[in-house]
Amino acid sequence: MQTEISFDQGRGRIAMVGNFTFESHREFKQATTTVLEHEGVAEVELDFDAVEYMDSAALGMLLLLNERASGRKVTLINCKGTVKSVLDIANFGKIFEIR
Repeated sequence: MQTEISFDQGRGRIAMVGNFTFESHREFKQATTTVLEHEGVAEVELDFDAVEYMDSAALGMLLLLNERASGRKVTLINCKGTVKSVLDIANFGKIFEIR
């Protein structure tokens, strides 16, 4: 998986490309750390538009990000297909805003 980071008005966006799996943990941690350490970020937005598959390790990484966000909002956007199904089955809509 590859990531692209952008910042806009208190929001840090991480656009992900490829499968979001255990093998992505270093890239994901590096990207999220960059966003969380950026001054003035109140919301972290993860863009799943170019992600077709995610595994249970990815769910764990999302939960860890939520803890590391320290009360900042974490939003999952452009979730579709298999990714949306996995998030729905795991009831992640109760933890994150999913758009």
